Amino acid sequence: MSDLIASRLRDVPDFPRTGVVFKDITPLLGDGDAFGEVVRALAARHTQGESRVDVVAGVEARGFIIGAALAHELGVGFVPVRKAGKLPGETVQSTYDLEYGSATIEVHVDAVTPGQRVLLVDDVLATGGTAIAAWDLLTRCGADVVELTTIVELAFLDGRAAMGERAVHALHVVGGADA
Repeated sequence: MSDLIASRLRDVPDFPRTGVVFKDITPLLGDGDAFGEVVRALAARHTQGESRVDVVAGVEARGFIIGAALAHELGVGFVPVRKAGKLPGETVQSTYDLEYGSATIEVHVDAVTPGQRVLLVDDVLATGGTAIAAWDLLTRCGADVVELTTIVELAFLDGRAAMGERAVHALHVVGGADA
């Protein structure tokens, strides 16, 4: 799976700012067969027993694409974790630092019910700021977040270490061994 993903990643230098090499997954998303394989591989971890989840939460924007497909594959609902100001109704927010700036994300206060087992999904784990903020927001809403799952992990940015005791799974690791 790691080789398939690596073959469908595109490096975009100096995006979104000078010095950053952005790992673009759009070539993977554009290949229906490859994208389907990735979604099935992610789903296989959460279909039975204690790994089963009640809902998938995806972080805007590419986490929406992956998360919605994964929720469909698992037969569960989907919760969007959005940029501030994009959700109607009462929300819970968190502001955090990125490797190239800062951002605020939010979820509806009633996005999950207390005790729901939630799988958090994003495309890339970099420094961990987005993932930690999303995880904590869902927890504040009563969720039992079981794992962060990503397609790509940028190990050289130490996001997994920043996640602490939170469970992390990545299909392809750049700058380290596959997880």
